[in-house]
Amino acid sequence: MKPSQTAATLQTDTDQTARLRAVIGRLSRRLRPTSAGSELTPSQTSVLFTIVRLGPLGLSDVAEIESVNPTMLSRITAQLCDAGLIHREASPGDRRAALVKATPAGRRMRELIHRERTAALGAHMEGMDEEQREALWTALPVLEALAEQLPGPHGSRGQRELRERQGAQDQMGGRR
Repeated sequence: MKPSQTAATLQTDTDQTARLRAVIGRLSRRLRPTSAGSELTPSQTSVLFTIVRLGPLGLSDVAEIESVNPTMLSRITAQLCDAGLIHREASPGDRRAALVKATPAGRRMRELIHRERTAALGAHMEGMDEEQREALWTALPVLEALAEQLPGPHGSRGQRELRERQGAQDQMGGRR
């Protein structure tokens, strides 16, 4: 405990942290359902989004980024391939390894889901008063920084890889 912190202050911080975690979870669950991705499970959606953002990727990379075991990932990628959202091919460097990349349909699906989720959130934000919206906009940089610090399925490694790929693509004069 820091000298300036009291037990009451620490309890208040813990309570506020629990509230923040709970509200982030509720927001995530409530924004998850979309008509565009209604046939996909949350795990399939997450894997698709990772492949669209970072692909082509090796299956072991996807498993690590998504924190999924290889057997589960094999099922998910097979389902996404069957749906025409990703394509699986042998790795040029190691024919025993597989790479997965998004198809145009997979990229469109991700975009549709993002648009639907953004529109749903925007519609509810319109019901807030200006002061409430400004409070949220002001908090965004802090929340973004917190998200970067937290490990997890899309934690630091996935985000770092995304930035590195985007930087390399920008240097080559364009993005995919």
